[in-house]
Amino acid sequence: MDHHSKLQVIYFLLAAIVAVPIFRRLGLGAILGYLIAGAAIGPYALKLIPDPASAMHLAEFGVVMLLFVIGLEINPARLWEARNKVVLLGGGQMLLTGFALAVVLSTFVFEWKQAILVGLTLALSSTAFAVPLMEEKNYMATPMGRDGFAVLLMQDLAVIPLLLLLAAWSPVQVVGESSPPLWWGLIAIAGVILAGRYLLTPLLNIIARYGSREIMTATDLLVVLGTAMLMEAVGLSMGMGAFMAGLLLTSSSFKHQLAADIEPFKGLLLGLFFIAVGMTLDLDLLWAHPILIVSLALAMMLIKALTVGLIFRIARYAFKEAFVLGLLMAQGGEFAFVIMDKAKLINFIPSAYANYTVLVVGVSMALTAPLVIMLQALLRKEKIQNQAFDTVDDAENEVIIVGFGRFGQIVGRIMRASDVSFSALEKDATQVDFMKQFGAKSYFGDATRMDLLEAAGIAKATTLVVAIDNVEDSVTIVREVKHLYPHIKFIVRARNRLHAYQLQELGIADSIRETFDSSLLAASRTLSSVGFTDSQVIEKVGIYRDWDEKILLRAGTVYKDDAALRVLAKEGADELRVLMNRSDI
Repeated sequence: MDHHSKLQVIYFLLAAIVAVPIFRRLGLGAILGYLIAGAAIGPYALKLIPDPASAMHLAEFGVVMLLFVIGLEINPARLWEARNKVVLLGGGQMLLTGFALAVVLSTFVFEWKQAILVGLTLALSSTAFAVPLMEEKNYMATPMGRDGFAVLLMQDLAVIPLLLLLAAWSPVQVVGESSPPLWWGLIAIAGVILAGRYLLTPLLNIIARYGSREIMTATDLLVVLGTAMLMEAVGLSMGMGAFMAGLLLTSSSFKHQLAADIEPFKGLLLGLFFIAVGMTLDLDLLWAHPILIVSLALAMMLIKALTVGLIFRIARYAFKEAFVLGLLMAQGGEFAFVIMDKAKLINFIPSAYANYTVLVVGVSMALTAPLVIMLQALLRKEKIQNQAFDTVDDAENEVIIVGFGRFGQIVGRIMRASDVSFSALEKDATQVDFMKQFGAKSYFGDATRMDLLEAAGIAKATTLVVAIDNVEDSVTIVREVKHLYPHIKFIVRARNRLHAYQLQELGIADSIRETFDSSLLAASRTLSSVGFTDSQVIEKVGIYRDWDEKILLRAGTVYKDDAALRVLAKEGADELRVLMNRSDI
């Protein structure tokens, strides 16, 4: 590796380290950070890396790793059961989106063959982009998210027919370019299936028994990359080969080991992939026609989101949620770069139009995360504005629980099982709707509003359980209720020590620190595991509990003075060490 190549590695790492934390801190996600980092160091901005093509070839392995891990996590039986969804939902999305885009493109720019190819190409989404976003937005664990992945899977499978279609419509045959016979691909697929079934597991057993952790990791990489490159050699996609390899190993006892070994490489190479995509964006073209490029990207994304929303609505999902999922998949796909590059090479599409297409795809990737964030914020705001607070139908309850998340639900279950009447207020309408499905008695309302607490019967209640995790709202509720209803007994969840200090100032000396008791239980089991007797464990944990409660009360009087708090912490640590090492324990 020459000096220039070493510098390029430094530029890649530095760009990622600077950009990704900033974009994550802004709530825009790591992927957009990678794209912007790539654009910054690429040939159209700082020119630190003048040739992104070489990086793109290596970066494609990030997509390969991602598809292998996805294949590992999919149950083949369930995939077979979902074959109709893959074909109907995925095929329907491809045809409907491709047709809609082709109509628009043929009207303004392309001939009909060009319009069909470009329309179908733009109908492809980026698996490497959409899946991490869907996981980040908690869609992958839902039925609609799994159906969304079926659409992405169909898109990956559709790449091969698209390349064949491009070859069939090619006006010229490029010298040295020839597609392997179809039967080669069929033989390769059969070979991979047989190897996965009869050879891989015995091989992994041998490596696990006689090799080392490093050799096991090397074997895992060989399986993934070897299968991917075999599929590419016979005219199929590397991603398809990696997905098949993962699928064949999903029932293997090495499944979790494989996933753990591949995960670091997947993350690094996916980051490299998005940086490389950012470097390929023709910023000169974007600066020359910014309104046109962004408008084209937004129009494409709108068409894709609407078609996905329509298809999923037909599949009996709510249109708004389906539209959000559609927006998650509305960006152009990485295979658009491959198809457009080949289309330019064979003069099927003019170079200028291909460059516009690639740039629109890249801009759509950059716009996806911010648009999803904006849309979800608008939908939440609309839901809150359009949904009136519930009317509490029983104002004679002994207990009122404010916040009906995980903490409040446990309190509520025990109260209900003990025949203690209670009302629960929760200002997350989605959480209220979810809990009502299980028969939990909760109401949509903001407990910082005293009129709602009064409607819930705070004047006649004996106990108020403040179980919310928002520190500011918690302190506000305690302050107002103590002032207006001094007879109320408080059970208050403390988010952290600072929250506990603020509650102490309001007279709540025995707040429930949410991780304190579970941490003591973990410490007890740890002491037992290293040989302490049960009586010693009980004594030591009891000493710590008493000491910590005393320190908490003392710290509550000086917590706004950093110097005094540091002195108290040091004195307290010395005191605890003496208590723990008493000879009678």
